[in-house]
Amino acid sequence: MPSETATPLLSLQDVSVRYPIRRGFFQRVVGHIGAVERVSFDLMRGETLALVGESGCGKSTLGRAILRLEEVAEGDISTSAGKSASRREIARRAQVVFQDPLGSLDPRWTVGNLIAEGLDVHRIARGAERDAKVRELLAQVELPPSAFYKFPHQLSGGQQQRVAIARALAMRPELIVLDEATSALDVSVQAQILNLMKDLQAEYGLTYLFISHDLTVVGQFADRVAVMYLGRIMEIGSVKEVLSAPRHPYTRALLASSLKVDPDARIETIALLKGDVPSPRNPPSGCRFRTRCPLAQPGCADLVHRMVANPGGRQTAACLANGEH
Repeated sequence: MPSETATPLLSLQDVSVRYPIRRGFFQRVVGHIGAVERVSFDLMRGETLALVGESGCGKSTLGRAILRLEEVAEGDISTSAGKSASRREIARRAQVVFQDPLGSLDPRWTVGNLIAEGLDVHRIARGAERDAKVRELLAQVELPPSAFYKFPHQLSGGQQQRVAIARALAMRPELIVLDEATSALDVSVQAQILNLMKDLQAEYGLTYLFISHDLTVVGQFADRVAVMYLGRIMEIGSVKEVLSAPRHPYTRALLASSLKVDPDARIETIALLKGDVPSPRNPPSGCRFRTRCPLAQPGCADLVHRMVANPGGRQTAACLANGEH
């Protein structure tokens, strides 16, 4: 884990991502859906930050915004390339590994061409040098040389994900966004991919934003964790702090609803969540979690969203149940 005094590789300040709602023949904008609202955090060099939460909370949208694949409505995203860096420059420094390995690989291309795509587009290497780099990447992700000539459908799911990782590594990025990168794999292959990513991080000093819903995997792989609900961060801190002693009611409910590997492990008892996440088009006033929170109080409807500093650099969204307001 990096030093607390290190320089952030990535810094988000009050980042919001909104999608317009259009109606009528002329597709007039009649409103907006706030997928991400006022998210702020720093990601240090060499660190793994996990972003967790229910489906639809904005995790993947935030990852895409960091990669400049989504337009930011408000706020600033600062990287080592600078705030005004082009999408092309961002691609040299930040890459992504998606959830579905087969769906992210062009079935018409061989593995060699898939991995070399970034080298070709950015004119990093050509000819024999290009092929040598691709074969080196295949070895780094523990694939045989024969994979160079194969097509994605000829590989297993784990091998396909190794190809996706090799393709991301080809650009020698500083940051890799892992968007549910292991959730489509079985448990044994999942462990192999996670160990591979840890080894590559140690070798190249990579920084990971690990988007996941699997809290068990997060506990094994990440250094810090940010808990997201309806577009906002509810709690952020070290994995040990957040997973063993969650402070926000949403984090406690999220942990209570997950399967426990250790039958002796216990966390504070809290009622399991009922209902679905509200629509981001019409989010609840005040604390966005209040409509599903078993500890909600009348004043929660008027609570202003802000992060409260806790000892050790941990932060929690203001919550009346915790006496933070």
